[in-house]
Amino acid sequence: QSQLVQSGGGLVPSGGSLRLSCKPSGFRISKYTMSWYRQSSGKEREFVAKISRSGRTVEYAPSVEGRFTISPDYTNNSIYLQMDSLRPDDTGVYFCNAGEEWATRGNTWGQGSPVSVSS
Repeated sequence: QSQLVQSGGGLVPSGGSLRLSCKPSGFRISKYTMSWYRQSSGKEREFVAKISRSGRTVEYAPSVEGRFTISPDYTNNSIYLQMDSLRPDDTGVYFCNAGEEWATRGNTWGQGSPVSVSS
């Protein structure tokens, strides 16, 4: 019943790639700041990437910039996170988020997608 339905997690070796998807139901991605966060066991949830309503502005955490790409598909009303050159420290549960303001994260979350990168 989540308004943000995720898919695409999995297990990959170091240097591999995965693509996560996030598809809202009941609202348009063009009306919200969409973002990705991740969380490892015993650690706080951390920011990964976000994209503006229009798709014209994106922001990445320094640890993933140059390796990850966030992109929208307005026809399918979906947000994607393409993850390349994965490293073991990318391991965690990745969450999609929808927010009403650029500066702060929103209160609507996806169910989470587990990502495990082996060494």
